Amino acid sequence: MRITLSYFEGCPNWQVAYERLVQALATTDHEDLEVKLVLVTSEEEAVTLGFVGSPTIHIDGVDPFANETLRPGLSCRLYLTPEGVGGAPSVDQLVSSLTGLS
Repeated sequence: MRITLSYFEGCPNWQVAYERLVQALATTDHEDLEVKLVLVTSEEEAVTLGFVGSPTIHIDGVDPFANETLRPGLSCRLYLTPEGVGGAPSVDQLVSSLTGLS
C-alpha cells in the first residue's frame, strides 16, 4: 500500500493530518507503512498529482475524500468531519479509509 500526504508550504493543517494518519495506521495494524510527504510547489504540479488542496491524502493513488466539486490547485482544503468542518480528516475517517486495504 502506498500512502502520500501532499501539502504546500505554509499549510497550517498538514501536520495535524500527518499525526492523525499515523494514528490511523497504528489502529489498523499498518504502522509499518511509510507515509510519503510531498511538497507541492506549483499549479502545474497540483494538476499532475491530483492535489485538490492542502492537505491531500492518497492511498494507492486514490483520494478517499475526493468529490466532484474539488479542483486541483494551491489552496487550503476543508474536510467535513463528525466534529464539523476541519482542516484534516478525523482519525476515525482515516481508519475507515484504511480498513480492508491490507
